[in-house]
Amino acid sequence: MTILITGAAGFIGFHLTRALLSSGKQVLGIDNLNDYYDPTLKQDRLKQLEHNESFRFKQVDIAHRDAMVSLFLKNKFDVVVNLAAQAGVRYSIENPNAYVDSNLTGFANILEGCRQGNVGHLVYASSSSVYGANRKMPFSVKDNVDHPVSLYAATKKSNELMAHAYSHLYQLPVTGLRFFTVYGPWGRPDMAYFKFAKAIMAEKPIDVYNHGQMKRDFTYIDDIVKGVIKVMEMPPVPNENIYEAGTSAPYGIYNIGNNHPVELKTFIEILETLLGKKAKKNMLPMQPGDVPATYADITELTSRTGFTPQTSLKKGLEQFVKWYLSYYS
Repeated sequence: MTILITGAAGFIGFHLTRALLSSGKQVLGIDNLNDYYDPTLKQDRLKQLEHNESFRFKQVDIAHRDAMVSLFLKNKFDVVVNLAAQAGVRYSIENPNAYVDSNLTGFANILEGCRQGNVGHLVYASSSSVYGANRKMPFSVKDNVDHPVSLYAATKKSNELMAHAYSHLYQLPVTGLRFFTVYGPWGRPDMAYFKFAKAIMAEKPIDVYNHGQMKRDFTYIDDIVKGVIKVMEMPPVPNENIYEAGTSAPYGIYNIGNNHPVELKTFIEILETLLGKKAKKNMLPMQPGDVPATYADITELTSRTGFTPQTSLKKGLEQFVKWYLSYYS
């Protein structure tokens, strides 16, 4: 089996690629290695993979149509996992064009490549951000998601609509996964937990939004990877999807989260204990594009694949802190 992983130098892409290689899969990874955050971290992730003969890497931007056409013409993929995207809610307010290029144009190129290449299953990253202003908890894939509160969220909702259209028109098996606040070793420096660790170790203040009353469904990377692999192995078939009545599309959409939201102040307390330092806190109001809470209802994913998260927040943060202190020593 040959698998294409887009965003292979990214946080989730790196961990997924490493797990697939350890199980004997052939993986072609692509990434544009942009400077949204430190490219050195991306290069160091790739160095962990390069020794494996079953791994190939190409520096490709999914937004470049000709490069993507060439990629799918020259390679035959059984499964494609699209993790390449411009991430970050707040950055989408500062630089909206980056989200249009990567998350819309780039995703359209992925869909067209999968269609032309007769790919057996496309799995792509959506986000808990699509729930936007929803107030009902926990978030269910059966809920309406027509009220995004950031451009990032709107592009992810657009991905779901685009994917469903291709699945319906061309009988392309497609599964979307709404990720809920993924954390762990080799994580993204733009994520709050990473920023917190850096600031606490430097004895600098951290920005705590909504006065610490935010709740997030923090999900450890190993649990995410196991869930993604389960989904990869189970492409949807027409009429199987219970949330799309009346369609013949082989399409699925699932939440993938820890199913256990934690208040931000509790999260910070655990991180302080593990780092052995107290945080200096700037207590701030809610920021544009943020939501007060996320909470994943994973009933459909568990029913479909048997997915159950195993990692407690304390254990997951222990692993992150251990890596962080070693990597930045």
